Amino acid sequence: MMVNLTRRALIPGFVGIVLTGGIATTRAAAKWVEARYEVYGVAGIHLLTNRTTIEQAPHQYGIEMDLDTRGLARMFVDLDSHSDVYGQAGKGVARPQTYEANVRRNGVGRHYRIDYGGDGRVIKVSASPASGQAPPMTEQQIRGTVDQLTAYFLLERQLSERGTCALVVRVFDGRGLYNLRFTDNQRENLAGDGHQNFAGPAQSCDVVREDLVANPDRSEGAYDRGKLWYARVVPGGEMMPVRMEYDTDFGVVKGYLAEVRAPGIDLRLMPE
Repeated sequence: MMVNLTRRALIPGFVGIVLTGGIATTRAAAKWVEARYEVYGVAGIHLLTNRTTIEQAPHQYGIEMDLDTRGLARMFVDLDSHSDVYGQAGKGVARPQTYEANVRRNGVGRHYRIDYGGDGRVIKVSASPASGQAPPMTEQQIRGTVDQLTAYFLLERQLSERGTCALVVRVFDGRGLYNLRFTDNQRENLAGDGHQNFAGPAQSCDVVREDLVANPDRSEGAYDRGKLWYARVVPGGEMMPVRMEYDTDFGVVKGYLAEVRAPGIDLRLMPE
């Protein structure tokens, strides 16, 4: 059976780093963390700001991410996006129920949505006309896939519980189908640098993107490989990336955790 993927997509490649409205509980009863990341390109040019919120309640999770370009980067790509995913979670498992994104790039707005069945099926894929034509894929090809926000969420939970990055997650983003292959690198002691004052032990993970059905629109900024440094920033919380480095079609980009908020925590590692 062929699945209708007409005009479907997700968000640009760098978005794949780590909900209030979608979790059926009060925020006081949920486990939540808010993070701000600042991303830099060649010659230290400030490219964008990433604000991500993750909430977890018994058997539920939600992730919201906002991206917007900064400074000189807007002369080349003016990007403003919001994406979110809500789903069910158990020990070692996270299954999305809905993924949705609103992306405005250089004045062109796109809307994407993916709905999932409880058995891992993708039951509906939809997008605005501006998203263009997606390549054909079968229902079997995309069965059991997740969005890339959930993929990184799975990595962070596994790293927190088992101490290893070794994981392969199959991702369908509405336009492309690919594996994210995470592998252990090494434990490192990070020192503060010119961007960020975080210092302490971190576990580094390598990630490689393996395209299975490629997204025909390379302008969406997919990355081929990267490296992430994870640390337990929030006491009792899960591991989260404190630094990131990705090889993209636009060169190497580096991301730094700038700010973290959680119950009883307000930590600033970089200026606003």
